[in-house]
Amino acid sequence: MELRSAAGLARAGAAALDACLQYLERLPLAPERRRALLARAAEHAASGRPQTVASLHAALGATDIPWDDPARASLAARLGLAARGAPPLARRDPRGHTRLETAPPLARTPIAPYAWPPRFSPWTPRRGNPAPRPAGAWRQVAAARRTALLALVLVQTWLAVHAMKGVLPYGGEQPLELVILALFAVLFGWISAGFWTALAGFALLLRRHDPHAISAGGLARAPLPPGARTAVVMPICNENVARVYAGLRATYESVRRTGELAHFDFFVLSDSDEPDARVAEIKGWLALCRAVDGFGRIFYRRRRHRIKRKSGNVADFCRRWGARYRYMVVLDADSVMSGECLTALVRLMEANPDAGIIQTVPHASGRETLYARLQQFAHRVYGPLFAAGMHFWQLGESHYWGHNAIIRLAPFMRYCAIGRLPRRGRFGGEILSHDFVEAALMGRAGYSVWLAYDLPGSHEELPPNLIDELTRDRRWCQGNVINAPFVFARGICGAHRALFATGVMAYLSGLLWFLFLLASTLLLAVHQLVPPTYFTAPKQLFPLWPQWDTGYALTLFAATTLVLFLPKLLGAALAAWRGAAAYGGPARLLASTLIELLFSMLLAPIRMLFHAHFVATALFGWPARWKSPLRGDAETTWAEALRRHGVHTLIGVAWAGVVVWLSNDYVWWLLPVVGALVLSVPISVLSSRVALGRALRRARLLLIPEESRPPRELRAARRAFTRSAAPAAFVDAVADPLANALACAAAPARPARRAAVQRERMQLVNEAAALGPGRLPDACKRRLLDDAAALSNLHFEVWASPAADRAWFAPAAASVAPGRPPPPSAHERARRAAAAARPAAAPSG
Repeated sequence: MELRSAAGLARAGAAALDACLQYLERLPLAPERRRALLARAAEHAASGRPQTVASLHAALGATDIPWDDPARASLAARLGLAARGAPPLARRDPRGHTRLETAPPLARTPIAPYAWPPRFSPWTPRRGNPAPRPAGAWRQVAAARRTALLALVLVQTWLAVHAMKGVLPYGGEQPLELVILALFAVLFGWISAGFWTALAGFALLLRRHDPHAISAGGLARAPLPPGARTAVVMPICNENVARVYAGLRATYESVRRTGELAHFDFFVLSDSDEPDARVAEIKGWLALCRAVDGFGRIFYRRRRHRIKRKSGNVADFCRRWGARYRYMVVLDADSVMSGECLTALVRLMEANPDAGIIQTVPHASGRETLYARLQQFAHRVYGPLFAAGMHFWQLGESHYWGHNAIIRLAPFMRYCAIGRLPRRGRFGGEILSHDFVEAALMGRAGYSVWLAYDLPGSHEELPPNLIDELTRDRRWCQGNVINAPFVFARGICGAHRALFATGVMAYLSGLLWFLFLLASTLLLAVHQLVPPTYFTAPKQLFPLWPQWDTGYALTLFAATTLVLFLPKLLGAALAAWRGAAAYGGPARLLASTLIELLFSMLLAPIRMLFHAHFVATALFGWPARWKSPLRGDAETTWAEALRRHGVHTLIGVAWAGVVVWLSNDYVWWLLPVVGALVLSVPISVLSSRVALGRALRRARLLLIPEESRPPRELRAARRAFTRSAAPAAFVDAVADPLANALACAAAPARPARRAAVQRERMQLVNEAAALGPGRLPDACKRRLLDDAAALSNLHFEVWASPAADRAWFAPAAASVAPGRPPPPSAHERARRAAAAARPAAAPSG
């Protein structure tokens, strides 16, 4: 019995010693230090005493063993090894727990919504503004330009409606024809406004000088004043962590090259709740700070309570640290900005004290699917016309898109805080599209909002496929519907009222177009199936012969086509004039424009039905799912496309069949619509293919300057992303000594003052150790990440207990729960392949 007991002790000691050896191999220690620690563990194991792994933690931390949490003894030492010579990152809280310093000292400022809730009324006089609007010369110019725009749109729409009356069989006299005319007038007025906006932008860009631009005075190259402290904030939520930090690194290094880095601090503001993302973010923050020596200038903050999504995240930053800065630049998770652009924005703010927000126009790039490259080409070629045209009409009452913009913090914190709308239902509750509201509130406070359309160096990425774009559109549609009452809010300037209206109209136009086509089809059915009425008015002497006027129809079709496509042709002409080589040369630029025009015609009917559905669901108050979009080149599967487009395909087939049965001639007019609906599934699938996008790129088609001559910042971001290490995961926070130290020091310290709480914690730890990462629910992972003591205990258990599941020591890619789809990005696939190549190690004891 004694021999068996001695043999058992010897085997246990050997297993524990083997665990210590493998634990030390994961630490960046000098060889002599590693040998000394291993010798001490071997001495402890040879003596037959238990807790060999606990003694190793005590030796690492040069302290006694805290028996309630043995791994805590080495926490500070492991944290120092993770920093690898960086400035001290840890501090002791009042309870003696080691805490990770990821943010600067607090400078709290109370923030509450000003004059909230807004007063809504059909009559909205300009009163109740917190500050008088300065009488700038641009205001008179803006009023004149807007009057001219309104006149041009009304005249053009009246002419189009007059032509439409000539097309209809009864000249617009019948009730159904009146409905068609009303819908046509609204729709044509909508596209007419876009037409004249693009023409104004074309004239402005062709002139190459805009005396009323925010940058008209030029940008002085003098050093920034000491008080122009600027915070660059990047709110994120369950994003591709490697892509986030790669873009932030490129932006940081670009600012450093300008010599003005001392005026900027960078904040990553996390709302992530996925366990893997939380661990990857904190480890990625440390790696970024080490790589660029950004300690004390790059900060990380994760909110525990995710209130009001992105706007709440930014408001939380303003409450905690807004008083330390004069300006704030908001970035998206996929944003990259050059140092020249950021410093130019600060100089523009300094030169224009009445400017509250200056919004840049980001250039889209970075995607390789066919659909994304089509959208990137359209943004790059046609986008400048519309951006310059919007500035032409709006001037100092412009858009704010929520990112790639600079904000004057003092008025933003005082006047632009957003509360909940008091109403219930579709027009009440939480503000979702906060950016338009914040711009309107800044204008209400007497500050101007500018669109710096001519400022280069601002970049973003687009959704990779049609389904992802439509998913984003549904969120935006619901947000714009909620914002619709702000058209009648008191104190809001006229241009911002128009922006709220156009935000709704951007999606409502799809529903109106669908109703227009249905009414036209119904009119055709009436014309074909119901006997005609020759006398439509009292005392009519001569009969009216109802018929469709094909000549009028062709003229109206040509005019509408011109209104729709001329801005795109002008954009291509302007791009060719400025330098066609960046787009592949004149011939390829023309071919790319024709390809984009073809796809835009095919995609328009598909978007029409989706937008009609989005508006209907938003008006009925059905909520949309607000979730961070995919940032990789995700491809659409045939099953997913059939699920999302199958009903629309059936609608197209049925619609075409009805029209063919009614009139073979009319089907040719409707063919562009029903044909696109019938082909919606293959269009959605094939346009999402990376191979097709790359093939066109090799042929130098759909080429943009960011692909032919990538800016330095985009090259740096791409290089940092491809060279980035595999993102950490929850399994690393448990098994890896350094990742565990970071996660424990970043987690809240929750002392268990009651025995019941301690028992509950240890039960969670024991269950997690036995289940392994693949079977452990995400809710339990979140609880562990929110409890430093529980996570530390679990770290000790998986190394010291023979009952711990061996999967804790398998590669992170193998610990994904069964049935969970792999991340779609190329970086994640590369990470899994690299992880699978590493040998698994599963110590015991």
